[in-house]
Amino acid sequence: MPDLLTADRIDEIGALGSQSPDPAALVTELVSAVDEGRVADPADTGYALLVAADILEQAGDLADALALATRAIAEQPDDNTHVRAVRGGLLLRLGRVDEGLAELSELRPLLETDPDGVHLVDKLTEAGHAEMAVEWLTAALDAMVDRSRTHQHESEDAQDTAAAMIYGLAQRRHDLREELGLPHDEHDTLADRLRDAASHAADALDDGPATLLFWPKPEFDALLARWPALAESYPSTWDEHRAQIERALVDASGLGGGDLGVVAGSVETLAAFAGADPIDEETLDEYADSLDDAGITSWPPGRNDSCWCGSGTKYKKCCLPRSRA
Repeated sequence: MPDLLTADRIDEIGALGSQSPDPAALVTELVSAVDEGRVADPADTGYALLVAADILEQAGDLADALALATRAIAEQPDDNTHVRAVRGGLLLRLGRVDEGLAELSELRPLLETDPDGVHLVDKLTEAGHAEMAVEWLTAALDAMVDRSRTHQHESEDAQDTAAAMIYGLAQRRHDLREELGLPHDEHDTLADRLRDAASHAADALDDGPATLLFWPKPEFDALLARWPALAESYPSTWDEHRAQIERALVDASGLGGGDLGVVAGSVETLAAFAGADPIDEETLDEYADSLDDAGITSWPPGRNDSCWCGSGTKYKKCCLPRSRA
């Protein structure tokens, strides 16, 4: 009797895909196992058909891929969101636009609830509907941002998931708009700031203890007044600046960073450090490295301790919620 088709073997076939010398044989292996009831775990039946459909799609056989995707949905109707997205994309690519959009539109709410939901827009763009993909991403991003501003009492896990989804939606939208040659807008600015914050966190981890340069409010205002060109490197308001620092520290902590903290800058000491040299991001990094370790404020403070930003307010009511807003 032929061997059972295990989940590991399905994974192996999926990794080979169309790169195999004989992809048709792999499709036959998968479909035959389903037809003959040889899938080791019946719960993997739809997965086997989906992998077969993916191989056929990569090979350009869209019609047969659609047939297998449709069959996978019928085999496992209760767990089919991913395969339905695949089916919707195939319908679009085969010119059956109304059917494809209807399939994907039913799944559109996943963009606001599922971290993997962004694959829906990939199906739109692959079929030449990039403008619609941007519209869907914009609506989902608006909804997620609004929700993050009003639902301040969700669990920390839910807040972390929402923050990760906002990041993913913003970056995917930003990249698509760049490909389409569209002008920069406020959501693109959000994507840039989130990416910068993540880069700050990653760079800090690479360099050792994560200490970020922070400007107290009077110094922040004086900094941008004295060197207006730095407006491209910093948010437009001090509230956004301290929120960005808080988010970067949260990101660094999530990536495993220890010894986290902030060091406060001043316009006077920056001017003395740089002299006649132009003030750019490299100079700011060197300036931050030059500051006395004694001036570092450890992060995070206790929830009931004074906030690290110098506002005088307790951390739990000041910058702690800013990382989740």
